[in-house]
Amino acid sequence: MANVLFLIDHDGSKVAKTAGELATFAKRVGSPVGVIIANSGSGDALASQLGGTEVERVVVVENDDVAKHGIAAAVSVLAQVAAEQEPSAVLVASSARGKEIAGRLALRTGGGVITDAVDLKADLSTTQSVFGGSFTVNAKVKVGTPVITIRPSSNEAGAGSGPASVEKFAVTIEAKDKTVTITNSQPPVKGGRPDLTEAKIVISGGRGTNGNFVEVEAMADLLGAAVGASRAATDAGWYPHTHQVGQTGKTVSPQLYIACGISGAIQHRAGMQTSKTIVAINKDPEAPIFDLADFGVVGDLFAVLPQARETIKSKRA
Repeated sequence: MANVLFLIDHDGSKVAKTAGELATFAKRVGSPVGVIIANSGSGDALASQLGGTEVERVVVVENDDVAKHGIAAAVSVLAQVAAEQEPSAVLVASSARGKEIAGRLALRTGGGVITDAVDLKADLSTTQSVFGGSFTVNAKVKVGTPVITIRPSSNEAGAGSGPASVEKFAVTIEAKDKTVTITNSQPPVKGGRPDLTEAKIVISGGRGTNGNFVEVEAMADLLGAAVGASRAATDAGWYPHTHQVGQTGKTVSPQLYIACGISGAIQHRAGMQTSKTIVAINKDPEAPIFDLADFGVVGDLFAVLPQARETIKSKRA
């Protein structure tokens, strides 16, 4: 069975939630092999966090040059691991960083690249939402090793039976991959809610909030959800641009997406329409978001959300 490599990205202290999701996709194609790139002495601790996922094998590369020289150095590492493992494909979580890594890696290895896949079949054909969500297409790389970025939360991570086996791999970063030096970096400020692109539940507010996201945030906290916003809300300064969902913001694909006071312009739909279940709350019964929603509530979000929270609390009790 052919190996399928996937990059396990991390923040230096914990592995990303998407590791299990990528492993589940990889298992459809072949034998999943995760790759952790870490600083010296930290690889084993990161690999130990993968117990209970479908990550069966992990290649750990400990090299301080990656943190110092950035994406070019990371691509060099992946290319060397790929040359040794000879995988049938390489999977990367779809993010700004992930897409840059994928593009550079495909160029270096002579393969093709597919970005923002929401499904992956055993024959390495993918499903994507393109042209602002107007079309769903199938694609497949026909030359070289496919490098595919997969949108987080596109599937449910399967459960594993035990800890992953760990293999250490030594690499050499060439001078051409050290032309950029990172002198300082600041990690993003994170609150108590899940990351928007990785959350299983996303609750977004739009123009209908009139700048008041209290009810949206209260529902998010009750459900353990991330908070998103439409472009109209972020452009008005009602919510940070880092929370914008849409074609010019972040693309999400959660199990549940609740749109509160969002009309459903194509720009916003492009960033969330691959969500598994979509619930829309809007006072306008003609709002385009209802054409996309699985469930719709015609009403004022400031009346609907409090009632929904009370019902959820009573059911849990």
